[in-house]
Amino acid sequence: MRDLNEDSITQAVLDRFAETPNPRLRAVIESLVRHLHGFVREVEPSFAEWEKAIAFLTATGHMCDGKRQEFILLSDTLGVSMLVDAINHRMPEGATPTTVLGPFFLEGAPELPLGATVAPAHSGERMHVAGEVRSAGGEPLPGAVIDIWHSDEDGFYDVQRPESAPIRARFRSDAKGRFHFWTSMPTAYPVPDDGPVGDMLKSTGRHSMRPAHLHFMIAAPGHETLVTHIFAEGDPYLDSDSVFGVKEALIRPFAAEPPGTAPDGSAGPWRSLRYDFALKRDH
Repeated sequence: MRDLNEDSITQAVLDRFAETPNPRLRAVIESLVRHLHGFVREVEPSFAEWEKAIAFLTATGHMCDGKRQEFILLSDTLGVSMLVDAINHRMPEGATPTTVLGPFFLEGAPELPLGATVAPAHSGERMHVAGEVRSAGGEPLPGAVIDIWHSDEDGFYDVQRPESAPIRARFRSDAKGRFHFWTSMPTAYPVPDDGPVGDMLKSTGRHSMRPAHLHFMIAAPGHETLVTHIFAEGDPYLDSDSVFGVKEALIRPFAAEPPGTAPDGSAGPWRSLRYDFALKRDH
């Protein structure tokens, strides 16, 4: 086909993909073409604007390496990651809501006994975390694998400070599905904003902050693995999380407790967090 114009080119491109052998790939490409062409028609970019868009995507790719994925950050800050998560986790009533995994999960966290301290070398306030792991139907899940990780008192993850002690661990729920451990209080922190995504946030008047939270990934036989956060009640960024990950059911008090009342008998102030998780059955 020749002499294509702004009215005819979209169908010509779709026709060119019509013989794609894989039906799913064909459907994805055709939808991409329709929506991308529709976007260009709506925005009507100048050549300079289009070149700037290409330069932005190129710079985003250049920021990616084995420790940083700028395209995931772009997906996060545009709300796409949470949209994909929502589509893939339509949960039954009673199941704990999911959120994005985030860029700081690592395999091979040290496995600790229940009641152990995750981050003894850090100076943040001590916090006791406890709860239960159940199925969405209410049955306790003994032996569930519970991975946890979070930021330090300055808003950094251990992978961002290689010299830092780990702030991650793995636990297993007891015979009644219960778990408990000590750690340090996380704090709000900015997503990496020294690259093109950070420039995008600044140029659109957005901040890069995430509210304080603990990450949990919980796995049990016969159930879908749960990836979620528990957010600190009262955090100033709950309603403007830069990656759109906050859900009301995941907000809990990181409660200040009086000295001398800690479960381990220690003196001094401490905080407590209680949350019970419910996993969706794996059909």
